[in-house]
Amino acid sequence: MAQLAATVQQQDWVRLSAGDGTKGPRYYDWLRIPLLSWQMPGERWLLLRRRLTDGELAYYVCYVPPGTDLQTLVQVAGSRWTVEECFAAAKGEVGLDHYEVRSWHGWYRPMTLAMAALAYLAVLCARAKEPSAAKKTANG
Repeated sequence: MAQLAATVQQQDWVRLSAGDGTKGPRYYDWLRIPLLSWQMPGERWLLLRRRLTDGELAYYVCYVPPGTDLQTLVQVAGSRWTVEECFAAAKGEVGLDHYEVRSWHGWYRPMTLAMAALAYLAVLCARAKEPSAAKKTANG
């Protein structure tokens, strides 16, 4: 993939935000290269992300509906951080990492239960932070 990335021109890179982080928008340089899509509906792209500080590259292979623009690909790639944060929270809060994978059911059932429990806890936490919920509790 590095050889393919080396064939692109400097002016082909586009600076876009992959979403907001703790310090504001996460800007990177992005580029997409079309790939063959054999017997697959839609389009197939190699999406490249270049870090601004040191030029380190990351690669994504994307299958998308026809006509999907670069900004949409970047937004979806940027959502990876949110998913990783959810899994990290689930490991710490609901024991997502306490399972043994020996079969599909051995993976699917604990994952589903843990993620449902995490969603329930997130709703409880959000409701507890609402000012109206605190007043209702205080007024009984």
